[in-house]
Amino acid sequence: MATLLLVRHARSSANGSGILAGRSAGVGLDETGAGQAAGLVDRLAGVPLRQVVVSPLQRCRETVAGLARARELAPVEEPDLTEVDYGEWTGRKISELTQEPLWRVVQQHPSAAVFPAGEGLAQVQARAVAAVRAWDRRLADDEVWLACTHGDVIKAVLADALGMHLDAFQRIVVDPCSVSVVRYTETRPFVLKVNDTGGDVSGLLPPKDSSGSDAVVGGTAGTAQSA
Repeated sequence: MATLLLVRHARSSANGSGILAGRSAGVGLDETGAGQAAGLVDRLAGVPLRQVVVSPLQRCRETVAGLARARELAPVEEPDLTEVDYGEWTGRKISELTQEPLWRVVQQHPSAAVFPAGEGLAQVQARAVAAVRAWDRRLADDEVWLACTHGDVIKAVLADALGMHLDAFQRIVVDPCSVSVVRYTETRPFVLKVNDTGGDVSGLLPPKDSSGSDAVVGGTAGTAQSA
């Protein structure tokens, strides 16, 4: 099993205007997001990437474009990592949606939330987790791959990796262009980072000496590795 870098797309024009973009076409990165995407190249400079997988939506493709060029990798689109189908909520202002009765369900009981004329968050988790696990099985233990997708999708995958019920996934924060890291093993996943927006990515590298799927009793000694 490999190590997965979950990257949320950089800030989009919809993020900046408080709109729930969903699967709307033509939603690209704003100026801030373009800078975040450019910075991703340096942030991940020390991490050897085997594969870049991306949601089909424009804002995700733009986020990884520079990184993929720098690594001479061709991003592969994965439909099951696309944004939530928010149905009739798509394109509406977040400030308006907070007044909808369903908003409280989305916040407190998301496993039961189904968006009008859209999909349920439980469906989102099922398709996203199945997709990342299928991709992960294709790679070797010492390989690192990146999936660029969307906030709720990443939170759903992290909840699964943490062994959390989906109803607790709103406790996870995933900012634009953040990196979260899951290392899958034969018996369980390990979550190494959540919502990392900094520059030090040394902890993303696979360990030289691995204890397999066993947790370290008493806690690890840190991510520093001797030469």
